[in-house]
Amino acid sequence: MSSQLSAVRGQQTANSRGGWLGRDFRTLKVWEKSHQLTLDVYKATVRFPRDELYGLTSQIRRACASIPANIAEGCGRSGDAELARFLQIAMGSASELEYHLLLAHDLGFLNHPDYEPLAERTVEIKRMLTSFIKRLRAAR
Repeated sequence: MSSQLSAVRGQQTANSRGGWLGRDFRTLKVWEKSHQLTLDVYKATVRFPRDELYGLTSQIRRACASIPANIAEGCGRSGDAELARFLQIAMGSASELEYHLLLAHDLGFLNHPDYEPLAERTVEIKRMLTSFIKRLRAAR
């Protein structure tokens, strides 16, 4: 359990099966970072071409919002195995976001000064998710 705490700011209570009781997703650093990234991605995509609103703009926003949403949903499930499963889904969304950001950059919708920090933060979140998933699986 203590290895899991490096990914959280608050305290968690272990139950008899090694899961957490009363998990608050807002205490997870990875949730906090992915939520902030989502807010920043929404701001960055406002400048995308209007004809992309239901195309790439929507895809990027959905992929990005899916990351903190799946972290939150996993925290509401029972047990570490369920949490790990939802973290894995968040990882898939982060990978999708990583590609869509690259595509938006290559199409000229995101200039390099906007693209670079968003892409770097996405990779950081993927690393955090990978680490958290590994710790949860090792605790079984």
